[in-house]
Amino acid sequence: MATVRSGQQGVLVVVDVQTGVVAQAWDRDRIVGNVVLAAERARAQGVSVVWVQHHNGDLQQGSAEWQWVSELRPAPGETLIHKTHNSAFELTTLEAELARLGATHIVLAGAATNWCIRATAYAALERGYDLTLVQDGHTTSDIQSEAGECIPAGHLVRDLNVAMTWLSYPGRINGIAPAAQVNFSTPGGVRD
Repeated sequence: MATVRSGQQGVLVVVDVQTGVVAQAWDRDRIVGNVVLAAERARAQGVSVVWVQHHNGDLQQGSAEWQWVSELRPAPGETLIHKTHNSAFELTTLEAELARLGATHIVLAGAATNWCIRATAYAALERGYDLTLVQDGHTTSDIQSEAGECIPAGHLVRDLNVAMTWLSYPGRINGIAPAAQVNFSTPGGVRD
């Protein structure tokens, strides 16, 4: 069983909003704009922003495709984590950084919905964090199945949003909230 973390210290985790990752992503400009909004709101509220940046054989560290999109940049002093697997927790310093920040509640945004966002969301819950997925702050590209069927990216985004509202983990709270309304101090979505 996971260690359930007490407290309500929120942190925004931005995953893989990199030029090559979102170049062909569904609703790219609107989603990137919402990630920018979430980062601005977090900073204005004194909430830490943690940046996770992927690299592998197709996404070479230092390449143009590996860079953050032009609209979005880490601010000086914000934490940067490099990863090579879908989950931002696997073989990275993310968990140590979250502990250093006193984080108990992760607000998650970025790309790609069906790979790194999904894997990081489940990993956060399995490690005992509360989680709010920014419902309009994650995206992916269409997927072609082995049978040749196209699974539209918008469907993948909606699927993860639904999953994050229905999942249930003991002692943890999870949900979704739009970037303009996410509450960084209260887990699981929009709260009054």
